[in-house]
Amino acid sequence: MIAEPPSRTSVLACYACRPDRSRGRLHAEPESGTRTPFQRDRDRIIHSAAFRRLQYKTQVFVYHEGDNFRTRLTHSLEVAQIARSIARVLGLDEDLAEGLALAHDLGHTPFGHAGEEALQEMLTAHGGFDHNAQSLRVVTRLERRYIQFDGLNLTWETLEGLVKHNGPMTGPLAVRKERPVPGAILEYCQRHDLELATFASAEAQVAALSDDIAYNNHDIDDGLRAGLFSIEDLAEVPLVGPMFKAVADENPGIDRSLHIHETVRRLIGAMILDCIAETRERIAALKPETAADVRRLDRPLVSFSEGMRANDAALKGFLFPNMYRHFMVNRMTSKARRVVKDLFALLHAEPECLPPEWRRLSDGSGTPKTARVVADYIAGMTDRFALDEHRRLFDMQEKP
Repeated sequence: MIAEPPSRTSVLACYACRPDRSRGRLHAEPESGTRTPFQRDRDRIIHSAAFRRLQYKTQVFVYHEGDNFRTRLTHSLEVAQIARSIARVLGLDEDLAEGLALAHDLGHTPFGHAGEEALQEMLTAHGGFDHNAQSLRVVTRLERRYIQFDGLNLTWETLEGLVKHNGPMTGPLAVRKERPVPGAILEYCQRHDLELATFASAEAQVAALSDDIAYNNHDIDDGLRAGLFSIEDLAEVPLVGPMFKAVADENPGIDRSLHIHETVRRLIGAMILDCIAETRERIAALKPETAADVRRLDRPLVSFSEGMRANDAALKGFLFPNMYRHFMVNRMTSKARRVVKDLFALLHAEPECLPPEWRRLSDGSGTPKTARVVADYIAGMTDRFALDEHRRLFDMQEKP
């Protein structure tokens, strides 16, 4: 019997996902006597090899550019902290929200979006590459820790949130109608239907919005500390500029580092409070009575207000040219794309160069199956390992 502390379940809202009503796992397992199914999912994610590798996977800066910049791991921890805070106030299951926050980047390649774009280009003729679909592959196939099954055998609710945290993938409410659903997701849904035409749980929606809050604000922090832009450059950005000014006005002569920390802290707080207030308004208006009601809505239950969505868009509009497309970042991402493309091209054409455990999964030079095996191999690499592997394969002075 599952041990469920009353403090965890008695305060859950009616529209929350209840661990005692989980739809279960693809492969049946005895329940834990000490943890709810969602706590168990979170723990399996934390203990996975893919989660550990996030420590050396890029957000914006490659790992050797500085020890103080965010990585995929530190970002995921920040998202989890924000998600738990929001979930607690809204009466949602904190463990499910936290698990989704920790798992949402498991499918990312080395070198951030530069690596993903490179793999997408190389896999155009073989079904493409999508980091959300890769996250699903990681937790359902690629992690090998259990005798009874491949993957982590997570609950239906966690897998659903991992795939649909940004919204429905098919049907009239699909958030990306111009993009086909990745093959890995469709293939999995044939065995375990994740109901792609509906919204995910409120906990998954919280995790998605927490991701936005975390990366917007830590990119301000990292961009300022890297010297890509200045506090003065942010003056005209709605919410952000006035917040920096308010902190400076209240604390004349404040140290620059403390100025940044205090402002980012306040920005995160403002976004969290706006999300909570707007979501409470939607709950009052839409009146969901169960988690299933949340999934059947025609709009997200968890959201920013219209004003905060405008602020969020304005900040993204600033960060895109001033950080993500800064010439210093462009130079590194250009090199990163070349590393990933070189690795893919060589290993796809010459799978005999793959490590034995990966070579056994391939079926010859240039085939679609080998392309996916090579993509799985590369996507699992850290920045550091990808650079080392590139040297081993292309530098005649390096030992193979």
